Amino acid sequence: MVKITLASQSKARQDMLRNAGVVFEAKPARIDEEMITASLQADGAKPHDIADALAEYKALRVVGSDPTGLVIGSDQVLVCDKKVHSKARTMDEARAKLLELRGKPHQLMSAAVIFEDGKPVWRTIGRAQLFMRDFSDAFLDDYLEQAGEDILSSVGCYFLEGHGVNLFSRVQGDYFTVLGFPLLDVLDFLRGRGAILS
Repeated sequence: MVKITLASQSKARQDMLRNAGVVFEAKPARIDEEMITASLQADGAKPHDIADALAEYKALRVVGSDPTGLVIGSDQVLVCDKKVHSKARTMDEARAKLLELRGKPHQLMSAAVIFEDGKPVWRTIGRAQLFMRDFSDAFLDDYLEQAGEDILSSVGCYFLEGHGVNLFSRVQGDYFTVLGFPLLDVLDFLRGRGAILS
């Protein structure tokens, strides 16, 4: 059986793979996402290149300590009005971000890069378009109170699979990509490599 490692501490990504029946080990890949993103933006990188690079850096970090088998790195960026957003660090920042996104469409790009025996062999980027409704200030207050600080782990300050779905009027694109992981493409690759049953 091929050893599979997910280079992520994201509970959502781990749950998606686990619920799909994939046997894997999760290892956190701590990288300075803000610094890497800022550096890439200074060099004129496009948002999809930033998502791809962050996913590769995560996989590379784990590969450095254990290069065997398949290592999956994944990351997500949010783009609104041509601006790449970072995660909010405080609930005040979360409020400001949601006010900035309110009433506008934004795009989520979820990248995955897979290393095999220490080298990158495959990559993909899923894209989804989300339309945040023009919600009231009262709704925002209630949402932030109910959602709590867990939303600080999400670049958009929401979980579509939870109360965050109430922020939106429409979503276009793959559900798993919205959750932060292009799961169907990853599963297809794993089947092709014989890492899971086809």
